Amino acid sequence: MCLYMVLNMLKSPPMEPRIIAITLFILAYVLFVVLPAKRTIVAVAASLLVVLTGTITLKQSFFAINWNVMGIFVGTLVVADIFMESRVPAWLAEVIVNKAKNTTWAILLICLLTGIISALVENVATVLIVAPIALALAKKLDINPMNMMIGIVISSNLQGCATLIGDPPSMLLGGYAKMTFWDFFFYNGKPSIFFAVELGALASLAVLYFVFRKHRQKTNLIAVEKVKSWIPTILLVLLIVALAMSSFFDTGFSYAAGIICMVFGILSLLWGKYVNRVAIIKSIKSLDWDTTFFLIGVFVLVGSVTLTGWIETISETLSSMVGTNIFLGYTLLVFIAMFVSAFVDNVPFLAAMLPVAIAMGEKLNIDPSLLLFGLLIGASLGGNITPIGAAANIVGCGLLKKEGYNVRFRDFVKIGLPFTLVAVGAAYIFVWLVWKPN
Repeated sequence: MCLYMVLNMLKSPPMEPRIIAITLFILAYVLFVVLPAKRTIVAVAASLLVVLTGTITLKQSFFAINWNVMGIFVGTLVVADIFMESRVPAWLAEVIVNKAKNTTWAILLICLLTGIISALVENVATVLIVAPIALALAKKLDINPMNMMIGIVISSNLQGCATLIGDPPSMLLGGYAKMTFWDFFFYNGKPSIFFAVELGALASLAVLYFVFRKHRQKTNLIAVEKVKSWIPTILLVLLIVALAMSSFFDTGFSYAAGIICMVFGILSLLWGKYVNRVAIIKSIKSLDWDTTFFLIGVFVLVGSVTLTGWIETISETLSSMVGTNIFLGYTLLVFIAMFVSAFVDNVPFLAAMLPVAIAMGEKLNIDPSLLLFGLLIGASLGGNITPIGAAANIVGCGLLKKEGYNVRFRDFVKIGLPFTLVAVGAAYIFVWLVWKPN
């Protein structure tokens, strides 16, 4: 049906580029929801059609892609891959379980470790790192691992937006707002998104404690994890330092972060080849190319609606709806983003809304940071509400299914919804108090 519509559009008399852009954009986003497993094919096909129909030129499509963000994403993926293979995160999880005073705190500390790793490593990789420890603990205690796995998944999604390299949404924000690694901690002299996320994490810890409060027994895991090498950990730390230092000479966030991440990615590939004896081609093939090409396609689609004037139109409409009530506009943006992201992939949603938020800030004559930070919080944390809200959720549920546990929609929402409301609520208040117009 969709293919028939597209073919008809190509055969019909030339349409106004503005109409083609919004038609392909909406069609692609609908298909992201209906066919989540085919999202990359949809994004790439739609972006090609944008060019083939003459809506934007090939040159415009190339420059619509934020190559700095792509460099950060691909380079970080490589570093994260060897970090995971080093088994340092899994070893740390074992140590935490054995040091905790009881199982409740062991689970909470595992969720905390998940969050810390997720602030530096992509969410899906983080879940894959920590999940085996959670499953081992559940088997030793003879308990259902479902709630524990849900706690790990939502903790990874929460902390993913705390730093520039934590997850694609924060990379997108950095790209659009020209924010450096250090800007996620302090921006224009004020506490930034990192502290809002951490406040949300502390508040939501109470929800997780309530969920796991009955597990009072003390448990020790038999040590099975051995660190293969500390070199990947050192590389990750050096990458973070390099990104922080880049803030001083690339204040416009135009190229340095992407180059730095790619350099460290290449170093990681070489380390894997000459130390782990892993072929470079094999390492490259194992990367998340699905998400990489999905991001490229989304950048082109968003670029097409931006270049044809739709972002300006949408921002003017939203600005006229809220009038001069900035608090109302901020509140609507946060909670609409939160509930939309519960069902729609937050990457394309955020990519579409970031330029809208910036334009809204200009229309309301305020610093757009308030709207941008609120949007990131809502879009990133909203995915925690449902089992289909984020890729990490789907992976976590898939791991449970392999163990014989089927996660029902209500099982996930029972933990994800209160966790999200508390975390978003705390971060939402923090951002407003710090970033509201004077």
